[in-house]
Amino acid sequence: MDIWIQYAILIAVGFVVGFINTVAGGASLLSLPMFIFMGLPPAVANGTNRVAILVQTAVGAAGFKSKGVGNFPFNLYLGLSAMVGAVIGAQISLDIKGETFNKVLVVIMFAVVALMVFKPKAKTQDVVERLTGKHLWLSIVAFFFIGIYGGFINAGIGFVIMLFLNYVNRLSLVKTNATKVSVVFFYTIAALAVFVINDKVNWTMGLVHAIGNASGAWVSARYSVKKGDGYIRAFLVVMVIAMSIKLWFTTYE
Repeated sequence: MDIWIQYAILIAVGFVVGFINTVAGGASLLSLPMFIFMGLPPAVANGTNRVAILVQTAVGAAGFKSKGVGNFPFNLYLGLSAMVGAVIGAQISLDIKGETFNKVLVVIMFAVVALMVFKPKAKTQDVVERLTGKHLWLSIVAFFFIGIYGGFINAGIGFVIMLFLNYVNRLSLVKTNATKVSVVFFYTIAALAVFVINDKVNWTMGLVHAIGNASGAWVSARYSVKKGDGYIRAFLVVMVIAMSIKLWFTTYE
């Protein structure tokens, strides 16, 4: 593949991924297989994907902040807890063989799509937020385990975070998204560090992809929270089915 065509694909897919991940989540179901199809081993694809996620969430958080939407220090507590879990999850992903990782990814892809299709609608009415006391501690513990999964593969983590924050902490949809991108930013720092230390990052592809991610995240955070949900779901379902078939039968020497 011509290098400039590859860069164009990385940026274009990155924009879509950044937009979708900031609105809801699940778009790593597109970026991870894309990196694998471009020739990266699964562990390197996983690590490279974190470069774009880090940039995407940083820009997304800045976008929400520019609109006066934030949840400090609640998001910091959850982010620090998730960082510890992410180190564990990232190390686990490094110890899995390529074929096994692909099959785990396929199972997760279908599970996330099912969650996208059948998840209950988030409540948008005014409710009393629960950010202190037992609800804070419950969230800190829960986000340690969320961090493990996020460090392992990250795909679909946005839906889990949004459901938890909405139903346990009673955050509005907008605050849920703002808190989500902040938490993912924190634990991605830890996960990326693990991949970097183990030389599992393709910086060129990761940074080019990040250009698209950052653009999509900024547009999404500032101008769209709820639009296009049905189209996004339909698009991801089709793409997940196609990529899953390819991934399942991919082997490595």
